[in-house]
Amino acid sequence: MSADRPAHGDEPGFGRATTPALYNLVYCSRATASVDSAAVGHIVATARHHNPQHGITGMLVFGSGIFFQWLEGPRDSVLGLMARLKADTRHEDVITLSVEEEVRERLFPDWDMELVTADHIRDVLQDAQGSATDPKSAAALTRLLADLDSGPLSGLTA
Repeated sequence: MSADRPAHGDEPGFGRATTPALYNLVYCSRATASVDSAAVGHIVATARHHNPQHGITGMLVFGSGIFFQWLEGPRDSVLGLMARLKADTRHEDVITLSVEEEVRERLFPDWDMELVTADHIRDVLQDAQGSATDPKSAAALTRLLADLDSGPLSGLTA
């Protein structure tokens, strides 16, 4: 090996895991009257097909006629998806609850888009909080759990 070439493994970035910034968007919306369980099933099936291709993971909660969704992934992919969701006639009153872009672990790394019923949302968030190793992720989950009790998500589990 020549003296002017770094040893294998010493190249910049080689062998070092770099965590890219994740764009995270949380929203809720009201389902239109035409949305039934078959429509929700179609939404989930479409998300499971398309989201992995765009690096998007997350969770969709549906209950009491309200959609709540946590999206995380590359900024352009999440914003593109959000634009399509706002134009989707199955949603009305789309409200963005939070937007963040930061370096952290994914909260739902293995969920291309998992459907959670409203009566199980607290359990899912508590499980995710229990396994979160990143303080930023744990804090985000704590805020969501508080929002279920007395914040903008309190109507979801009513």
